[in-house]
Amino acid sequence: MSDRIPAGAVDAVRAPVARAHHAPGAIYASPEIFAREAEVYFRHDWLCVGRVEELAEPGDYFTMRIVGEPIIVSRTRDGTLNACYNMCVHRGVEVAQGKGNTRSFKCPYHGWVYGLDGQLTGAAYMKESEGFDLKACRMRPLRIDVWRGCIFVNFDLEAAPLADRMAVFEADFAHLGFEKCRMGNRIELDLACNWKFVHENLMDFYHVGVLHAGSFGAKFAWKDEAVKAKTDGGLTIYYDAAPPTPGGEPLLPKMPWLEDKPHSFACTGYLAPNLTFFGRIDCLRPMIAWPESESRTRMVIYHLFPEAVFERPDIEEVLKVYADYQVLVLEEDRMMIESMQLAMSSPAYRPGRMSALETPLHNFLTGYFERMDLAAPEAAQPEAAP
Repeated sequence: MSDRIPAGAVDAVRAPVARAHHAPGAIYASPEIFAREAEVYFRHDWLCVGRVEELAEPGDYFTMRIVGEPIIVSRTRDGTLNACYNMCVHRGVEVAQGKGNTRSFKCPYHGWVYGLDGQLTGAAYMKESEGFDLKACRMRPLRIDVWRGCIFVNFDLEAAPLADRMAVFEADFAHLGFEKCRMGNRIELDLACNWKFVHENLMDFYHVGVLHAGSFGAKFAWKDEAVKAKTDGGLTIYYDAAPPTPGGEPLLPKMPWLEDKPHSFACTGYLAPNLTFFGRIDCLRPMIAWPESESRTRMVIYHLFPEAVFERPDIEEVLKVYADYQVLVLEEDRMMIESMQLAMSSPAYRPGRMSALETPLHNFLTGYFERMDLAAPEAAQPEAAP
C-alpha cells in the first residue's frame, strides 16, 4: 500500500466541512503511512506518558515502548525526573522491565550497571579495553518535563520547551486543577484499531446520542459555537454532560475549585498526537493513545480526583464504580472503531461525506494532512500535438 494519497482525496477531506469527505482508508491501514506518522509525530512531539504520582518516591520507575522505542522514566535519588532510552550502551539490551522501585538498573545480559539517571556506573571486565571511559557512557537521554502533574517526554532534544507546546492548554484548561488532583485509577485497553480512530471517536459527538443512548448520551448537549478548533488538529470544547457514573448521578462532591459550576459542567481537549482528556464537575480523565502498529493501539485512561476525596472510608468502592462505568462506555466504542478499522483495508471502502456535527474530526484530519504532506503530485498531462 502506497504512502501517497491521490491529491483529490486529500482535497476532499480539507474542503469546508459542508462539502468534505472522510479520509481514505490508507491513512488507517498502511504500514508505510504508519511509519511516517511515527517519525513526524511521535519522535518529535511532546508525549504525555503518565502522572507524577506514578513516580512518587526516589527509585520509582516505569518502562514502555513508544513506536517501537524502549524507554525508562524514573525518579532519581535527589527527586529529579529522568527519561532515557532503555538500551544498554554495550549491546542495546533493555536494562529494565515493567515498573517498580530500584537503586540502579542492571543489564541482564553482561551485567553493566546504570544509575537512575542513566549514567553507567559499573562495567565488569572492561579495564583492558583501551580508551574505555566509564564516566563518558550513559543511556541516551530524552527530554522530560511536567505540566500540572502530567509527565511528558520528547525524543527530539532540539524541540521547543514543553511550556510552549502547552500554551493553548494552559490558557483553556489551567483552572481545572490537574496539579491539585491525584490518580484514583488507571485503566489499560488494547484496541484493534489505528491510533487516530481513538482520538476521532473521543471527539465525535455525532455518535453519542446513538451509540451511547443507554449510558450517558441522554444527558449530553453542546452548542456549535462552543467548538474551538486549534492548529495541528487540536480541540477545546465546553458543553453539558452528567458526571461519568451510572445514571449520571454525582457520587463525589464538586471539585472545590469548580464550586461555581453546575453539575452538568463538562469539557474536552485534544493535544496532538496522543492526549485527549475529559473534564467533569467531579473528576478529570486524561486518555492517552499509544500506537502499536497501523491497526493496534494501547489506550491508557486515568481518573483524577481532588486529594480530599481519598479520605472517604468508602473511596475504594466509589473509585470502582467510576472505573467500571468508564470501561462499559469504552467497550461500546470498541465495537465501532474496530469495525471501522476492518473497512479501512477493504477495496470496497469509499470515504463518506462528513456531517456538520463532525467539525472536530474535520479539523483533526485537516491538521493531520497539513502536517503529514501525503498528497501525491498530480500526474503530468501529455503535451498537445503540434
